[in-house]
Amino acid sequence: MTVYDLPPINASLNGLSAIFLAAGFVFIRRKNVPAHRRCMISAFATSAIFLACYLTYHFSVGVTKFPGQGWIWWVYIIMLISHIILAVTILPLAIITLSRGLRDRIESHRKIARWTWPIWMYVSVTGVLVYLMLYHLYPAGKQ
Repeated sequence: MTVYDLPPINASLNGLSAIFLAAGFVFIRRKNVPAHRRCMISAFATSAIFLACYLTYHFSVGVTKFPGQGWIWWVYIIMLISHIILAVTILPLAIITLSRGLRDRIESHRKIARWTWPIWMYVSVTGVLVYLMLYHLYPAGKQ
């Protein structure tokens, strides 16, 4: 295995995080707090592993350019920029939200989770979409 094998792993970790986030949402709506807690800890763990793999890849390989042209380039760039900005904000939000939940500070946990969950879900899903666009729909060399 090399660093060039990391992009599909990163996309899988993002997808898995989104699945844990969705399941955690369903569980808390059903008032199943233990299952919600397990899902959210799992989402955090998969996101943390993703971050380590993502940084490893980009420190080793650098920037990967999107070869698409025309309107699809704009779709990709707008999605990528929003993904990056929100990915930077989600790290402290997720840590604070998880910390409050684990310490049973439920009311303050709920207040921030209303912001954290949709941002985290967006980042996880758009991470998969960026991967699909970059490596499958418009891979380098295929135009």
